[in-house]
Amino acid sequence: MERILIGRDGWIVTVTLNNPAKLNALDERMWTALGTAMRELSADDGVRCVVLRGAGDRAFAAGADISEFARERADSTQARRYGALIHKTMQAVARCKHPVIAMIKGACVGGGLEIAAMCDLRICSEESRFGVPIKNLGLTMAYGELQGLLALAGRAVTLEILLEGRVFDAHEALQKRLVNRVVPDAEVERETYALAQRIADGAPLVARWHKQFIERLNATVHVPEREWDEGYACFDTEDYRIGIASFLAKTPPRFVGR
Repeated sequence: MERILIGRDGWIVTVTLNNPAKLNALDERMWTALGTAMRELSADDGVRCVVLRGAGDRAFAAGADISEFARERADSTQARRYGALIHKTMQAVARCKHPVIAMIKGACVGGGLEIAAMCDLRICSEESRFGVPIKNLGLTMAYGELQGLLALAGRAVTLEILLEGRVFDAHEALQKRLVNRVVPDAEVERETYALAQRIADGAPLVARWHKQFIERLNATVHVPEREWDEGYACFDTEDYRIGIASFLAKTPPRFVGR
């Protein structure tokens, strides 16, 4: 089964995260395919707006596929390689020259929220829920994954989300500036594509320039490579192994601070 689906309707392209059996959790193949798709669409001048969504109604994306962690992210060396892939894909979403809208239904947590934060606009259903509960896995959100969330929510709210690890509803997400609009469940698709059509009806070069101008004004500090790599140190800790084992066993983790 194709994990990333591409559909086109005139100037508007829909990119679908297609792993509904796992709430559209992303494995390595999906991260790779999403990045490839977004780079190809960015190079296509026949596109004026991209809608990014999850398959089905239960989730936009429930984060990363934890079941592959023991194989693909067993330590900091593996995690650094995998993190480079995630960062490259995140940047492909963020730097797509066309406006990108996240259409959110259901769960938008962990890596799913990170992806949505890299989009330009976010519309969600009233039943959507948000959060980044990675503290329960003994994991950090690395520098490349923090950028979008921090830009949206600011320091205090980002720390609240990461330190508390709570999953919260759509109206709280709106209050925290994580989404632009909350609409009834039955209306989220219609509202999203109506917005996409209004964007597509505008001058495409102007939309692309506005994205460029805002990106330049929102330039972030350069993080040295040594500090960037520190984002993966958690994968060498005992707490990480405890967190993953507890998640897979569906038992509460008992962290030891090592």
